[in-house]
Amino acid sequence: MSVMVKESPISEKDMVAEAEKALADISRIRDGVGRVIFGQENVVERTLVALLAGGHALLVGVPGLAKTKLVETLGVVLGLDSRRIQFTPDLMPSDILGSEVMEQDETGKRSFRFISGPIFAQLLMADEINRASPRTQSALLQAMQEYHVTIAGIRHDLPLPFHVLATQNPLEQEGTYPLPEAQLDRFLMQVDILYPEIEAERRILLETTGVEDAKAANVLQPARLKEIQTLIRRMPVPESVVEAILTLVRSARPGQGNAETDKHVAWGPGPRASQALMLCTRARALYDGRLAPSVDDVRSLAEPVLQHRMALTFAARAEGTSVRDVVAKLVKGI
Repeated sequence: MSVMVKESPISEKDMVAEAEKALADISRIRDGVGRVIFGQENVVERTLVALLAGGHALLVGVPGLAKTKLVETLGVVLGLDSRRIQFTPDLMPSDILGSEVMEQDETGKRSFRFISGPIFAQLLMADEINRASPRTQSALLQAMQEYHVTIAGIRHDLPLPFHVLATQNPLEQEGTYPLPEAQLDRFLMQVDILYPEIEAERRILLETTGVEDAKAANVLQPARLKEIQTLIRRMPVPESVVEAILTLVRSARPGQGNAETDKHVAWGPGPRASQALMLCTRARALYDGRLAPSVDDVRSLAEPVLQHRMALTFAARAEGTSVRDVVAKLVKGI
């Protein structure tokens, strides 16, 4: 038994044909990114899954792990109009959203004109987002969820597709501010970037310290990316996957009968986490060349989808328990 999304009907033959075209496009995207980003296959996969699912991603890692390079490369490969904002403690919300200025015409009549900020792009790179104040970080809340911003009571729609890829340094470093929980929930996934394997680092040394660096090339257009995102939302989802998602997300909430969760978790993921898992499992299936997601997709995506949507109790933190440990135990239960 499968659960279908409420979209216009599409035959199985047409679905297969569309999926084959999408697979060819995704393969070209992977090759295009792979020419610039060496190693980090898991990071590239999860970031692309977030984009294919139509969401935003938070890239977390220490400096020097090519977070910025990855976002720049994706913008070129996917053909998206991209902008970059370097977040700093003195950055103001108007520096992101834009502002109204007063103008006077030849007759002396005065009026306000809206000057759009860098958020009006298809791919917004929020570099070191946790270096800005919470007030400035919150300027992205409406845009990330509703795809428009409101300035002086007037709505301004953002270009579509619209994605935010934010980079973040670990919170224990100086000069950083934790992101508000409401904003963390807007990110489809948190992608942790670790140090590269030795062979990948060897290739980095050999290929990036010469006269010329490898450059990304465009392989896709934004309209085609939107078509693939629509196709993913039309993919059938087996009942077993739906049950696995419900079981996992609900077991991560205190007060739902899970003793481990009640002991270690202060607050857990809401329904938006279930929606994120549903979309990401579809996208990962297509990324791997499958027409329907499996429970293995849920297990693989549990950590990046749930870890930033949960908070541990003080006692759990004192014991040295991490959110990853809690999620890993919950995954074993599905």
